[in-house]
Amino acid sequence: MIRRLGLGLALTALAAMPLLAKDKPPATDPKVETLHVVQPGETLAGIANRAEVPRVLIIEANRLKAPYAVKTGQKLVIPRRRSHTVKPGETTFDIAMEEGVPWEQIAAASSIKPGAKLKPGQKLVIPTLAGNGELIPSPTISTDPPKGLPDTIAPIFKWPLQGKVRRGFSMPVATNPGHEGIDMLADEGTAVRASAAGKVIFAGQGPEEYGLTVIIYHSGRWTTTYSYLGKLTVKEGDKVKAGERIGLVGQTGLASEPQLHFEIRRNKIALDPARYLKPIPQKTAPITR
Repeated sequence: MIRRLGLGLALTALAAMPLLAKDKPPATDPKVETLHVVQPGETLAGIANRAEVPRVLIIEANRLKAPYAVKTGQKLVIPRRRSHTVKPGETTFDIAMEEGVPWEQIAAASSIKPGAKLKPGQKLVIPTLAGNGELIPSPTISTDPPKGLPDTIAPIFKWPLQGKVRRGFSMPVATNPGHEGIDMLADEGTAVRASAAGKVIFAGQGPEEYGLTVIIYHSGRWTTTYSYLGKLTVKEGDKVKAGERIGLVGQTGLASEPQLHFEIRRNKIALDPARYLKPIPQKTAPITR
């Protein structure tokens, strides 16, 4: 009995001892971490100093209020600077779509005019997103899409309007360039609505074949594109809810009659919207290629 009691006390004592160094989880590098859990005795100034990120950016990213005290266990988003090197032939439209940030915000962060001509090899500062998905209001530093979001899980997409599908999605082949979205017929002036909640990263004249275009960035690097519009009712940087009107059906770009060209992309790769749009609206006709 005494032996058993002695063994029990020994095991209890061992359990109470600190973990051996080899058993401790590896500490994150303050200079690269994007999420910091406040440790006992830490201050905001100390965290900012070790992370090498201006204190004001951490305050803005986490919407902290004066006197900016932090508590043990509190999770802080650490905004990081990103850059983009312009590739030959790349446009502001391409960059906004790839980075998931409105071009005007990228231009402001890079200290260039929104209409400035891009040069291959030019380095751009990419604005970052705070923990709530909003752009950090800073003229010199911004952030990238929130890390840790599952980019394989698609948002719940809804049809942007109810109309007959004139042309469906098709993959490019040797003899056919393919079609990277679906075209839906509707009366001119019909409201076009956001397929899912997100932030408008482009609103204006797109590539010639697209006409007036709106691009919405969703979580996990998903985007939806709405083209051939006759009028825009949102602007770059707007946050929109699913079903919110973003424009009106028109006949711009390559459209030969009033219609909407709609795309769903993940990491810039076009995907078949028919895989994600459910249920199919009653007015939808059989898809034609």
